[in-house]
Amino acid sequence: MAALGQAKKNSSSPAAQYFAEVLRMLRTKAGLSQNELGERMNYTGAAVSAVETCAKPATDEFIEAAEKALDAGGLVAAAAKYLRLERYPEYFQGFVQLEQEALSVSSYCSQLIEGLLQAESYARALLSCDFPPLDEAEIEQLTLARMERKALFERKPVCVINVILEEAALRRRIGGVEVMHRQYEYLIECSQRPNLVVQVMPADRGAHAGLRGPMKLVETPEQTTLVYTEALGKSLLISKPAEVGVLARRYAMIRSQALRPEESVELIEQLAGEL
Repeated sequence: MAALGQAKKNSSSPAAQYFAEVLRMLRTKAGLSQNELGERMNYTGAAVSAVETCAKPATDEFIEAAEKALDAGGLVAAAAKYLRLERYPEYFQGFVQLEQEALSVSSYCSQLIEGLLQAESYARALLSCDFPPLDEAEIEQLTLARMERKALFERKPVCVINVILEEAALRRRIGGVEVMHRQYEYLIECSQRPNLVVQVMPADRGAHAGLRGPMKLVETPEQTTLVYTEALGKSLLISKPAEVGVLARRYAMIRSQALRPEESVELIEQLAGEL
């Protein structure tokens, strides 16, 4: 049995192994058995053992309970940060870390609604049509991860968020009428946040500066701007000042060509009324 547990631990991710080791060390330092820690957390000793051997992943509820039960001073939560990153596709993990620390995030989206502004039902429906198909557990994990990114809305210091959506992305019906109606409502709710601006590039604009494709601009805490792009499960982070400068100026032009925020909300309301 011990050999099986070790085999599972060796085959798990480095982040899972690190979290398991931190949990075991803190439990041992506190002089607690797995059963005793489980009692404090309202879990079984077997559940604690499963996490320490990486047989099962630690849920958010487990992490929170362990932090409180061990009075860990943030150590369990800090170790869990890397576990949560694994909920995202590998190519996206680096960007998530940048996004959560950013002073500002500016997105231009041509095909789909920006992930930060996706309602949960829209995100789930979108992931359900991926190909090759994802299983239910993967869909739930990725949906949860996408919702967790919204912590950026309330973060201190405040992050300024600008999103430009192509009208085509808004008109693409993902998940049916009810899902899209909720998505339009959610976009309008988001647009009312003081640190978030939503703009729409109308379909009748024709030729405009965004035709080369979507991108995200991230302003880091060091006030450096980076540009992130992705396609077909691959990502690219651009940091060279000259290249970033070109794309930042392009984004500024896209923003000037899009509808004003109030006009954008009116268009979203119109689309909702057409359902």
